[in-house]
Amino acid sequence: MSKEKVSPGSQAADARYRIVVLKNGPYLVYGQPPLTQQFICNNEDGNSWTYAEGADYPLAEPAALCRCGASKNKPFCDGSHVQAGFDGSETASRAPILQGAETFDGPRLALTDNPDYCAFARFCDGKGRIWNLVGLPQPHAADHVRYEANHCPAGRLLAWDKASGTPLEDVLEPALGLIEDAPAHCSGPLWVKGGIRIESADGTGYEIRNRVTLCRCGASENKPFCDGSHAGRNWAGKRWQDGLPGQAENE
Repeated sequence: MSKEKVSPGSQAADARYRIVVLKNGPYLVYGQPPLTQQFICNNEDGNSWTYAEGADYPLAEPAALCRCGASKNKPFCDGSHVQAGFDGSETASRAPILQGAETFDGPRLALTDNPDYCAFARFCDGKGRIWNLVGLPQPHAADHVRYEANHCPAGRLLAWDKASGTPLEDVLEPALGLIEDAPAHCSGPLWVKGGIRIESADGTGYEIRNRVTLCRCGASENKPFCDGSHAGRNWAGKRWQDGLPGQAENE
C-alpha cells in the first residue's frame, strides 16, 4: 500500500484492520472487526436521530463481503458477482475528502461538506438543517451541528471548532456496520468506522477516515463509496423488516 493519508480529525486503526476492494468482486476484510446491523431510528420530528443495533455477524479471517448487491447470503459474498457480470470499477476520486468540500462558516463552528459522499442517512436534518444551524449563535445550535455531523456515517459532514481550528470528531473504535434504513424502506451501505484502511483493487490506499460508507447495493456511481443509490432502488440487503428494533428513545 502507498504512503498513508489520514484525514484531519481521524486516526488510523491498528494495521491488522484493513479492507481490500477486489476487482469486480467483494470486499475482503482483515482483522475481524465487529460487524453489526445499525438501524436508523427517527426522533419525535420524524427525522433520523440515532442508531439501534441489530444482529451481529462474526467474521472469518479474511471475510468476503458482498458489494454487487446480488448475493443470496448477504452480507457475505456467494460468488453472484460472476454470474451477474458485476462491473465494480472504482470511480471515486483519490483526493482527500476535504479537497472537494464546501465550507460553511458560523459564529462558533464551521462545517465542511463534500456531497459526493452522501449516503442519504438524513441525520443532517435531525434538529433542523445542519447548513442553517451552523449560522445560528445559540449554544444549542452548535451542539446540534456537532451531533448531526458526527452521526453522518459517510463522513460527508465535519464540524470544526473555529477558536482552535480543530475538527470536532467523535472517537470511534474500529468496527463495521450494516446500515438498515427502515424509515426509507431500504438497506444502506457498509459503515466503516474508526480509521480502518481501505485498499483499492490496484493496491493503492484511499484516505483513512474515521467515518466511511462503502456501497453494497452495486449501483453507486462513486465506487467503492456509497452515493445513496440504494435509496432510489429500495434495495434490501437483509430483510430489515425481520427483527426490526423499536424506535430508540428520543434525545
